Amino acid sequence: MLQSVNLRDYMLTNPVKVKPEDNVLEAMKVIIDNKISGVCVVDAQGNLVGILSEMDCLRAVLGATYNKTAIGLVHEYMSSDNLVVAHPDENILDVAQDMLLKNKRRRPVVENGRLIGQITCRRLLAAVRGFT
Repeated sequence: MLQSVNLRDYMLTNPVKVKPEDNVLEAMKVIIDNKISGVCVVDAQGNLVGILSEMDCLRAVLGATYNKTAIGLVHEYMSSDNLVVAHPDENILDVAQDMLLKNKRRRPVVENGRLIGQITCRRLLAAVRGFT
């Protein structure tokens, strides 16, 4: 059985992140080196401003190749509208169910606009392993 259902107890507290002004090639290296499918994008104050996925990077590379231009910066390709985030005091089971319904593998955890963590499918699986 879970000892707690508080998301704060299971989230990754130092998620991989990039800045909006970073080059997409630099962000791609971060994604590849960390073997993850996307990164949180934060401003200088640590506020979550977007998400950059592998698909966003692929779109940037293919567009630059097709148009024979530079690949560009993270803020040009990241998702920034209607970001779905979690609060650290949410119930982990509610967050897991919503992630499943929305078919998302990760969710940034934000408090007062600042990125303080991230919950992933792998972390959720490790947390619920205690059910069996």
